[in-house]
Amino acid sequence: MLRYVLKRLGVGLLTLLVLTTITFFMTKAMPGSPLQSKNVTGALLEKMEEKYGLNKPVIQQYATYLVNILSGDLGISYKKPSTTVSDLIRKTFGPTLRLGLVTLALTLVLGVIAGIAMARAKSNFVKGLWLSGLTLGVSVPNFIVALLLLVIFGVQLRFFPILGLSTPMHYVLPALAQGFYPISAVARLTQTSYEDVMKQDYVTFAKAKGIHPFTVMIRHVLRNALLPVITYMGPTVAFLLTGSVVIENLYTIPGMGREFVYAISNHDYTVVMGMTIFMGALIIVCTITADLLCALVDPRMRKTL
Repeated sequence: MLRYVLKRLGVGLLTLLVLTTITFFMTKAMPGSPLQSKNVTGALLEKMEEKYGLNKPVIQQYATYLVNILSGDLGISYKKPSTTVSDLIRKTFGPTLRLGLVTLALTLVLGVIAGIAMARAKSNFVKGLWLSGLTLGVSVPNFIVALLLLVIFGVQLRFFPILGLSTPMHYVLPALAQGFYPISAVARLTQTSYEDVMKQDYVTFAKAKGIHPFTVMIRHVLRNALLPVITYMGPTVAFLLTGSVVIENLYTIPGMGREFVYAISNHDYTVVMGMTIFMGALIIVCTITADLLCALVDPRMRKTL
């Protein structure tokens, strides 16, 4: 397993290098200078570009940036010169992390319960209703769900607040909007996997031995039925913890997604680069962690690692 982790970390570092390279040269290909504004033109612009090294050849800038990254320096924000990119990530990751964890909890609880309920439903009509609901959940874009929830429950009915994350009630609408798709996906995975596991011989044997149904459910059914869910949750957790651009903008949440859009629209290259690297690293860590969890739950998978 240690060999697997080291191998995946090596692949992850290579992936991060490729991601960093592509993002760096794409930002450099954007028209205009990140320092350019109505108040900064001509000679002053040239001096500022010289100060930040933007007048040097692109390859030299790239090499300097890689060296700085290795020393833990992600640079400073061009639009907020008194703020480093690392500080900006720490500041904006807090709200995104809290919202992501709430959404993750809703996704696992509601998704698994809905999947089991659908799998155990006896009526084909009820199963059809469940399937229709889950299909709708994975088909409707989250910005439409977010708008509907905001207008109906936030503006018209005023059941929940809609700006920021200052109280627990503020989390309800953005968490539901952000989790609408993953809840539906987890429910569908759970339902399919649950039905497959229930047909296995070891479940039939456990029932024949007279083991309590609840024990069979926990030790034999759910333990194996949730493996696809754990695998799916790897990249999903990374997505939830790095922020949803649409959700954070609609609900005025000062998180990473909102800051990332601001940085792109204002040509704040260092912020774009730093957040891209951070998100990429988080996705790699979450994916490796999901694989390790699967191996812990199912001993058969340890042989493949």
